[in-house]
Amino acid sequence: MTTHRAPKPLADPNRPVERAVTAALILAVLAGLGWIAGMLYTVAGWS
Repeated sequence: MTTHRAPKPLADPNRPVERAVTAALILAVLAGLGWIAGMLYTVAGWS
């Protein structure tokens, strides 16, 4: 007879690779927001 076991997570959330990927995604979002803000500033300066 089989017993029910909870599925194991695919990866350990404390692994450094996942933290590096999360940090890279956060930096990418911040860079994108900075780029958008810079474009809005540039377009507002033209008028």
